Amino acid sequence: MSGVTYLPVKGEYHDNFLTAQAAARGALDRDRQACLFDRLDWIDPLHRMALRKKPPLLLRALDGETEAWLPLMRQANNHHVALANWYNFTWRPIYGDSCAEITRLSLLRQLALTARQRTRRLTLAPVPDEDGSASQIATAFSSAGWIVDRTECDENHYIRLNGRSFDEYWDSRPGQLKNTVKRKGKKNIVSTRVETEFSTQSWSDYERIYARSWKPHEGSPEFLKQLAQQESLAGTLRLGLAYIDCKPVAAQFWTVENGIALIHKLAHDERHLDASPGTLLSAALFQHVIDIDKVDEIDFGTGSDAYKRDWMESVRPRFRLDMFWPNHVANWPLIARLHLRHMRRKAA
Repeated sequence: MSGVTYLPVKGEYHDNFLTAQAAARGALDRDRQACLFDRLDWIDPLHRMALRKKPPLLLRALDGETEAWLPLMRQANNHHVALANWYNFTWRPIYGDSCAEITRLSLLRQLALTARQRTRRLTLAPVPDEDGSASQIATAFSSAGWIVDRTECDENHYIRLNGRSFDEYWDSRPGQLKNTVKRKGKKNIVSTRVETEFSTQSWSDYERIYARSWKPHEGSPEFLKQLAQQESLAGTLRLGLAYIDCKPVAAQFWTVENGIALIHKLAHDERHLDASPGTLLSAALFQHVIDIDKVDEIDFGTGSDAYKRDWMESVRPRFRLDMFWPNHVANWPLIARLHLRHMRRKAA
């Protein structure tokens, strides 16, 4: 066709965030990426504050005006993994603009070709598949010659409101949960509030509660604080706090954006379990995001904790993709073990 130039799909890599930001030209910014975990202002501080010992490898594929990114980091021995940790609800390829599945597969295949020049082995998790990410990665990398093993590694509890009010949602909750909230709420021992702006005092209360909770030591408190400040400026922060006699006893860190509420962190002071401050605070936050923020979905992140089933209605898997470049000698024992495992599965 006269006057039309078809540009081949090409790949490149970046080993620092400054050059990646310049190359992306805003494609990884908030106004272009609906999901928090797909943005440079999530990936960059996460690496800087929580994963800085692992050098980044940011792969990029270009197809005309369309692009895709794979944020990776070096684990060891030329083995790269997803640039993510327990703070991530998901990790997946990031696309600069919405594009058809065939274009995504083309971009992913170029990323696979670029990756084999920089690494011998990839481990990607937690990858969703409700959007096709896990399937598309497996298809594209397999077509580019990689050996791909896909397994379920985690699960994600969530709920779609479908226009329900909080009262309608609450009617469908288990009787024991509703009775707990009713009984403990009547005693007026616990007071709750939901804050939408960051304050030093409230964050200090959150950190005090976390330190007294059943939770393990926080991996990167400075990252969470920076995230809370960032999301406060963006208007997405929902910080829930519960008090008994003016002393903080429970806290939850949520964000709300594009019709989705994400539950990042929750904790309560173990000394006040009898008053159920965590449960009362959850009820207050659910009511806030459903009736005030009018969200369509609430996402409880990864993990199989039994209590999540009381609040959520649906579960979807998260996948781990282990991928090996077969021409690298160091991968041969791993590929052999993988083959044997697959043979045992078929025989079982």
